[in-house]
Amino acid sequence: MVIKTENELLAAFNTAYNTRIADLHASLGIAPGYAQRSGLPLQFEPDELVDAGKDMFDRDQKLTAPALAAWLAMQRSAAQQGVTLLLVSAYRSVDYQTQLIRKKLDSGRTLEDVMQFNAAPGFSEHHTGRAIDIACPDAEPLQQIFENTNAFKWLSANAGGFGFVMTYPRDHRHAISYEPWHWCFNLDQ
Repeated sequence: MVIKTENELLAAFNTAYNTRIADLHASLGIAPGYAQRSGLPLQFEPDELVDAGKDMFDRDQKLTAPALAAWLAMQRSAAQQGVTLLLVSAYRSVDYQTQLIRKKLDSGRTLEDVMQFNAAPGFSEHHTGRAIDIACPDAEPLQQIFENTNAFKWLSANAGGFGFVMTYPRDHRHAISYEPWHWCFNLDQ
């Protein structure tokens, strides 16, 4: 097949990506129709990522350039107001998400349990290079207790000004549980 237009190129890419995601889901035991059940949109990996430095566990992290600039500005602004924001995680490839879920399944957790806290491969905002998980020194990372911290209060009042939104607030419509630590840079800001 000879691709002649940008739309044909996009359609060919989407078909290959959708097939890859479906194959990964099948390998994990995720039934077809995940998008409809979860309410989550398909997410695509960016063409370019930049080094975002180390996270709080000393792991290298990456983000898109605009998300990194916004994160650093937000982190600086919070620090100027006496609030420490720590990076827990950022970009995750589709393959990494698959490995993360497989590791949890191999440890004996059920698929239903894992899927409450992790989006299926292809559906995590972390694939975009714009999502970050945030912690602070006075709460264990990735726990709902984060909502009781000054860091969360600061984020709730200020993150929108930097283009970040909390994607999974209480009573949201998606299959993922409430995650006060998960914030995504919105390109429309």
